Amino acid sequence: MRFLPLALLLVSTPALAQDLTPAETTKVDSIVTDTLARNGVPSASIAIVRDGKIVFAKAYGKQAETIATPRSDAPYQIASISKQFTAAAILMLEDEGKLSLDDSVAKWVPGITDGDKINIRQLLSHTSGLQDYWPQDYSFAAMEKPITPQQIVDRWAKKPLDFAPGTQWQYSNTGYVVAGLIVEKAAGKPLLAYLQDKVFKPLGMKVIDQDLAVGKGYPQGYHRYALGPVRVEKPAARGWLFAAGELAMSASDLAKWDIARLNRSAMPADDWQVQETPILLTNGKSTNYGLGVFAGTEKGHRYVEHSGEAVGFLSENIVYPDAKAAVVVLVNSDFSDAFTGIASQISELILPPATGAAVPGDAETSKTAQARAIFDQLRAGKLDRATMTEDANYYFDATAIGDYRNSLAKLGDPASFVLTRPARLRGGFVNRNYTVTYANGTKLAVVTYAEPDRAGRYEQFIVMPAE
Repeated sequence: MRFLPLALLLVSTPALAQDLTPAETTKVDSIVTDTLARNGVPSASIAIVRDGKIVFAKAYGKQAETIATPRSDAPYQIASISKQFTAAAILMLEDEGKLSLDDSVAKWVPGITDGDKINIRQLLSHTSGLQDYWPQDYSFAAMEKPITPQQIVDRWAKKPLDFAPGTQWQYSNTGYVVAGLIVEKAAGKPLLAYLQDKVFKPLGMKVIDQDLAVGKGYPQGYHRYALGPVRVEKPAARGWLFAAGELAMSASDLAKWDIARLNRSAMPADDWQVQETPILLTNGKSTNYGLGVFAGTEKGHRYVEHSGEAVGFLSENIVYPDAKAAVVVLVNSDFSDAFTGIASQISELILPPATGAAVPGDAETSKTAQARAIFDQLRAGKLDRATMTEDANYYFDATAIGDYRNSLAKLGDPASFVLTRPARLRGGFVNRNYTVTYANGTKLAVVTYAEPDRAGRYEQFIVMPAE
């Protein structure tokens, strides 16, 4: 089932699009419309920055049942892209003399495990050792009920640390919830209110809490089990993202922030530099992550990047400082890598040509064989639930199992099942990614999270279209 109209509509400001050549505009339209159609993603909102200004802003496809024509000013939930704003708030408060990146967490939020050994810098760089409260790429049972930041802290930040602070890198939404509480204590006002005063209003950005960006007039999130029908996704209850990902905005508004990054405005240049400088572990190894952003060089281009995932939404924001360029892609689905595929193709269009990059090879033969076996179970509409955690078994309800069977069985036997991202830690689990390829060229992505012990039960086993 597709939710795309026969002719994909768009809304844009003509003056913006004129700064791309007609051929480039046509190519961007083709990239977006073809990718949405191929993956079944309902809509996308795009913004492109070139030479430090917005040169392209369009919305495509179906944003919601209640939106007849897609709007380029519609606020999509940007999820973890919000982290760089939380980090910016910390940096600004340090400029004001209200806190220090070297302050211990215990100074601001009592009761956190080894809070006297964790500093604010480690919260923002994912090196604190605090376990991630939401590593899954789906909403688990507890997310049906509202929660407060303090309740998240009480449930997840008081567990034993996954490692000694500063010794490893492991993505942790929990760390950012703690950081958000610190912002509010130091600023004496809610995090969003502080950002409105210091960032959003000065830059002319229209930003709201993602928990309020639901209902009539707002983009609707969509989900899909494997290659089954595209379904309206139920939002998580209020409070689950907070400082880890609470913001909703348009692609153009996010691009205004990217321009501020390129121009070193909105906050002092040294704050931008601190945010973009990768943190080193105690062994001297780089994390490739600064304070709320990934930073590095790929295919000859220096980049500052972050993606985001909310319930029913995916987003990509990548800035190329040397080229004075940026690409923003927001989609209202959480089941495809279309958002990164679009961003990658647009980047190739607006940046100079570059050589290709290496792809991780196959490894961990036994784990790959285990993942392939579970994939085959899902094709048959069966699942060994002993191999799944409680949360994963909640995800694989009757609807999910049916959609997996109905959509995968008709594809037949895959030609290959290959590991494409080797094991890495995430939220106390081991993440591995696989690509499934069929003889007719169809490709699927399999994203797994497993317990790190010998049993290795799966916390997540999600199949989706691959670019």
